Amino acid sequence: MATQATTKTAAAPHRYSFLQIATALQTLTIFIQAVSAGLLFTTTYGEVLHDVGARVMYGALMLYVLAAVLAWRPGGGSPRQIWYATGFLALASAQVAVGIAHLSSVHVPLGVLMFGLSLLALARQAQSGHRGQGRSTR
Repeated sequence: MATQATTKTAAAPHRYSFLQIATALQTLTIFIQAVSAGLLFTTTYGEVLHDVGARVMYGALMLYVLAAVLAWRPGGGSPRQIWYATGFLALASAQVAVGIAHLSSVHVPLGVLMFGLSLLALARQAQSGHRGQGRSTR
């Protein structure tokens, strides 16, 4: 009789929070805005894409604010995320204003700043999410 040793290597399913999903969506929409900004200068339909993308990005930022409030209030999370989300909404409002005014010298660097900050927020949430799963942080 031969016995077979079977090893279970089933990884625990990773659950993403609503806040992480909202932050990822925000980061993605800001990146898409950068792509559509490039198309704005090279194609005839770039202006429409950038205009629609701005509305979608603003909606994603409002979703991020909602997710931050929901993570804080019922979940007992840190109110710091609300400040981050509100700051992003303020930056987006400034971004819209300078975009309408066609101030590219301010609009482009502000967009780069927003993308970098959004990536940073996403990375911090992913890092804190791993710590919350009981993994060693050493």
